[in-house]
Amino acid sequence: MSLALLFPGQGTQHVQMLPWLEDEPEARPLLERVAGALGNDWRQRLADPDWLTANAIAQPLLVGVESAAWACLAARLPSPAVVAGYSVGELAAFAAAGVFDADIAFELSRLRARLMAASTADEPTGMVAVRELPLQVIQTWCGRHGLFIAIRLGVDRAIVAGPAAALQAARGDPAIVGGRLDDIGVRVASHTPLMRPAQRAFAAHLTTIDLRAPTARLVCNLTGTSIRREQELAHCLSAQIANPVLWDTCMETIAEARVGCVLEVGPGTTLATLWRTSQPDIPARSIDDFRSADAVAGWVAKIMASAR
Repeated sequence: MSLALLFPGQGTQHVQMLPWLEDEPEARPLLERVAGALGNDWRQRLADPDWLTANAIAQPLLVGVESAAWACLAARLPSPAVVAGYSVGELAAFAAAGVFDADIAFELSRLRARLMAASTADEPTGMVAVRELPLQVIQTWCGRHGLFIAIRLGVDRAIVAGPAAALQAARGDPAIVGGRLDDIGVRVASHTPLMRPAQRAFAAHLTTIDLRAPTARLVCNLTGTSIRREQELAHCLSAQIANPVLWDTCMETIAEARVGCVLEVGPGTTLATLWRTSQPDIPARSIDDFRSADAVAGWVAKIMASAR
């Protein structure tokens, strides 16, 4: 029986996220970095949706909080066998797998947010979730309106990104009648060709950082497979900025590793819910379901014990 960790991305942050972190001494250094970058009142400002969804806020907020959460949990849980991060959550995943330190992950998240915002500074862009439509229908719809599949989630769902005006116009296309479109509160066209300037600049910066081989199987967004070599890891981490996230393949790869327990390390329950839909026989929960680090550890221990 082994443990897999999933680190979520933008759109999962919310007003009441992970309040118990404030009571955990291990979380304090990273939460102080969050406060230093975003302001000491960052928890109070979570109630402001414009602030909460701003790209420059959301990316470092998520990576900082997720890394703080893992700092609390690492000593309480078995070493993970597999680690994966969704979109910007891949930075926290790389840190959890030992590729670089959590402080570096946090600074990379701030750089990533700035570079991505600059890539489309002249045109508003965004993302929407599309559900209950075959992936091929979604792909054809995107091609007709100058949009892109940014994240593959399954056979009938994806995250679509592109210019805000195109997203709005495409909503009236009769080809998607019967599907569901939901705003996810992301105001940048992540994982699309519009982000190529950000990808290039981020890749150049990564050459200045010493990367280490991961301590667990590290499943990357770009390929959906586990990667170990440092050079390949750097390429995956930068290239995913301007290429689709293959999250459906990531989940398949994790399941093929025969993990017995999946833990979403971050706010919200998006990844745990997707996992239960895709792999219902493997238990999954989010740490945001619990009120303390000890409660999280208790659930993981219970699942591990039940499978012996």
